[in-house]
Amino acid sequence: MNSLPEEGFEYTPLTTSIDLTTDNHIELNIDNTNGFWKYDEDVILKELRDYLSGTYRAHYANDNKTQTLDLIDSIGDSEAFCRSNAIKYLSRFGKKGGKSKLDILKAIHYCILLYHFSGINKQPKGNYETF
Repeated sequence: MNSLPEEGFEYTPLTTSIDLTTDNHIELNIDNTNGFWKYDEDVILKELRDYLSGTYRAHYANDNKTQTLDLIDSIGDSEAFCRSNAIKYLSRFGKKGGKSKLDILKAIHYCILLYHFSGINKQPKGNYETF
């Protein structure tokens, strides 16, 4: 098992494992052949990728043109909107008919969108805070 340094770690994307195919499907090629993933993160990341891909094929995606979130962003509310929706789905997890996988996937999706709209994704790499 790999261990992380106590003072944080540097994130380096595995760009060599991403394959962009002609149908705009991103193949992450995530597997656990090296025993790195302890908590099935490889499986979870695949499920998340499949869920996210499905949201772009949904009726509200409007043929991948203007989405409602684009309009929300145009008035400067995207960061608060994404944070609020992530909180909403996390807070209702386990309260509506048991533990819903969909609630967790939606919360993660909004966290990813928050990561984007907050501008954090454009900051230089460095050490991350540890608690």
